[in-house]
Amino acid sequence: MPVITALYAGLLGLIAIGVAFPAGSLRGKLGISIGDGGNPDLLLAMRRHANFVEWVPLALLLIALLELNGARHWAVHALGAALVIGRILHPLGLRAETMRRPERFAGATLSALVTVIASLWLIVLFVQRAMP
Repeated sequence: MPVITALYAGLLGLIAIGVAFPAGSLRGKLGISIGDGGNPDLLLAMRRHANFVEWVPLALLLIALLELNGARHWAVHALGAALVIGRILHPLGLRAETMRRPERFAGATLSALVTVIASLWLIVLFVQRAMP
């Protein structure tokens, strides 16, 4: 059981609610069932939620696979914490008027780094175990 990853999955689940709720709430307030209805605030809320959904499942899966393959606990915590921090920062910096926000950059960078590091690490583990 990947218990460390479970902690980060729980934290990220709460963050998911935090990025999904504004989109749903705005949708109800505006009476827009599907799409953004041309409303820039709803589009922004949707993109904050969608970006979370685009990155988190794969990153969490990769972290869990590392944990199941015996990665050191500190490494699993480091990857999980970086993902949580990145997923908190990214929506805070996501603005319609500019891409140049440090929170957005830091959040996107952390999420991408976690994904790249975990992916490469899993490939190395496979090669080490497949090649006697």
